[in-house]
Amino acid sequence: MSQLLFRRRPVVIGTVVGALLAVPGLSAAATSSHPPPQPTPAAVVTRAGLDPALVQGRGATVPFVEQEAENAVTTGEKLGPGRDAYTLPAEASGRTAVRLNQAGQYVEFTLSQPANALTLRYSIPDTASGGGLRSPLDVLVNGKRTKTMTLTSEYAWLYGMYPFSNDPNVDPIPGWWKPEPDPVAKPFRPNHFYDEQRLLLGKTYKAGDKVRFQLPAGAPAAWTVLDVADFELVAAPLRQPKKSLDVRLFGADPTGQRDAAPAIDKTIAVAKKLGWTVFIPPGTYQVNRHIVVDKVTVQGAGNWWTIIKGKVLPLAEPAPDKSVHSAPGFYGKYADAGGSTKVHLSDFAIESDVRERIDTDQVNGIGGAIGGGSTIQNLYLHHTKVGIWLDGPMSGLLIRNNIITDAVADGMNLHLGVSNVRATNNFVRNSGDDGLAMWSEANAAGLVNHDNVYDHNTVQTPVLANNIAIYGGRDNAVTDNLVADPIREGSTLHAGSRFGSTPFEGTLSFARNTTVRGGPRDLNWDLGLGAIWLYALQSNMSGKIEVTDSSFLDSTYNAFMFVVDWPVKDDYTLTNVAFRNIKVDGTGTNVVNARVGGWATFDNVDARNVGAPFVNNCGTFHFTGTPEFDVRLGTGNDGNWTTDAGAPGHCEDRPPVVPPPAPSPWN
Repeated sequence: MSQLLFRRRPVVIGTVVGALLAVPGLSAAATSSHPPPQPTPAAVVTRAGLDPALVQGRGATVPFVEQEAENAVTTGEKLGPGRDAYTLPAEASGRTAVRLNQAGQYVEFTLSQPANALTLRYSIPDTASGGGLRSPLDVLVNGKRTKTMTLTSEYAWLYGMYPFSNDPNVDPIPGWWKPEPDPVAKPFRPNHFYDEQRLLLGKTYKAGDKVRFQLPAGAPAAWTVLDVADFELVAAPLRQPKKSLDVRLFGADPTGQRDAAPAIDKTIAVAKKLGWTVFIPPGTYQVNRHIVVDKVTVQGAGNWWTIIKGKVLPLAEPAPDKSVHSAPGFYGKYADAGGSTKVHLSDFAIESDVRERIDTDQVNGIGGAIGGGSTIQNLYLHHTKVGIWLDGPMSGLLIRNNIITDAVADGMNLHLGVSNVRATNNFVRNSGDDGLAMWSEANAAGLVNHDNVYDHNTVQTPVLANNIAIYGGRDNAVTDNLVADPIREGSTLHAGSRFGSTPFEGTLSFARNTTVRGGPRDLNWDLGLGAIWLYALQSNMSGKIEVTDSSFLDSTYNAFMFVVDWPVKDDYTLTNVAFRNIKVDGTGTNVVNARVGGWATFDNVDARNVGAPFVNNCGTFHFTGTPEFDVRLGTGNDGNWTTDAGAPGHCEDRPPVVPPPAPSPWN
């Protein structure tokens, strides 16, 4: 969602040094000879950059296996680990990647199971003007060149401050807060470096086969960074279901040469009258606008086979929803037009063409108001502004088994009076804003987001903001998720009274989640956040918030943070928060960092490898001797909770970071 830069405590903000803005690889020097490849185990499969055993039972069950480039055999240069924003390692999965600097260098993976397809996450440089370039990368299997991929930076590389620009020479926005002194170095705040691409290999290879990505001679990119490869055994295309209409009968072109939108519209109209399904067989279908759906089923042959692909095109005049561009997407009717019900979308991909963030544009993959027993499943949503953005009021929707990657803004957002929605088993990577959000925006009708659940999802590497964020609402839940590697202005889990949200009411439950490498440094505040952070910016937060049965692994700064903004520090409090049955394995600083008035309880919280006193309680900075935040320690808390330095009254404004060891099994 749209991000507002935090207002600051004016007298304590530090300066962001220029080194934070240096991007590894902008002037990569090629070595005169290839370094020898480093030996590695036959195949190293990870989840969120960790041994899968450490995150078992959390996150989405996906059809692919992840292999990190740094764990493979390579003649390239390892980048990282590093967590400083605006650098290639920080945005990489696991905070580490491999850079190939000259022809012949490679990264070679060993298949852990049969595969006939792969997805490669990579970065190549931008052009001097910001338009992006294309560069080849050879794919060899068992030493034989099989394919040549054409990588692109056309969908990556943004610059400057929110809402960002494609221009490397953009200036800071006047009047907006920035810690960097003027004049700023150019390019200013480069970010969103990575993109990904899918590839069908043409045949099935067996476990133990070697897949090598190698730089060919003459590649125009000065360097190529490989982050992670996902290997998959893609099933054959789905057959046309009974009682369905093939869009080709109405003139849809499966080659992508002609506009297929009118034919799809005609098929939908006839299928609704018959009560039949709309079937989109294998092929690439050109669609450059919204397909409006209501009381209809639209099914593809599988998201590797049925591709809805189109351009972002300027509109002759702004649309009623304030859009100035069109783009491919499936939309329910807007709520003020009655919304849509009984919509079922499944088994196709949307390959959009969004390259910049314009918040008024409705250029999302799925949009409008879709409820009333609807389902959205088995989709691949790529290069959209937002993968799924739903504007209520609406109720009753199941969102499952989708993959959302490389969005310019949020991965998914439930906005304005959305209720009884379950989003489960979805995989989100490289969103340009919150990965999954619920935004209960205040409104004259008194609508509230309520009874929604985000469960068993995996959210990795959001470039801006949070992996999962809840803004107001009543009785919502975030459970059984795996969230990893946030970069800046947010963390892995978040609840905030922000963006004009309704108050928190009932119980907000965070249960059985695992965070990995959360709690990054916020550059505007010059503070480390918590892996989970609660933020009372615009009102008191007094609704019950329960954090239970969860694991917080390798937090860069804090595990838990409670905070208020300096101008309203005496106005709003944060109360009624309970932590129970928690494991904290590794923090760079504290377990608890409190910068607000209020209270929270802690029971059965086990913490180890903590880099600073467990409790850092600065309250509202009145330093009266009794902090305004009450850390209520219950029973069963293991670790150094009660040392003098970590006593409830201890306050250290910015404790030094002590990087913890890597997470390990909890005996």
